[in-house]
Amino acid sequence: MADRSLAKKVPQIKLNPKVKYKDLDLDAVFAALSDSTRRKVRSSLSEGSVPVSELAAPHNMSLPGFMKHLRVLEDAGLITCSKQGR
Repeated sequence: MADRSLAKKVPQIKLNPKVKYKDLDLDAVFAALSDSTRRKVRSSLSEGSVPVSELAAPHNMSLPGFMKHLRVLEDAGLITCSKQGR
């Protein structure tokens, strides 16, 4: 079984001067942090990488539902996911 670890990520942004990226990036970050589950996930990752199963355990939801929260955080550039194992 693959072990996916998560860690905080500082977004690396390449800006095109003709496009308003800043507003879109801020909207994505604030939207991601608007949910209390996602804020708790960020807090849990403050000390480093954690396997998804351990990270999901305190939240009373299915693993697929929890993975959707992780996807929102990753899309906003707030965390990175890495697969370890198979």
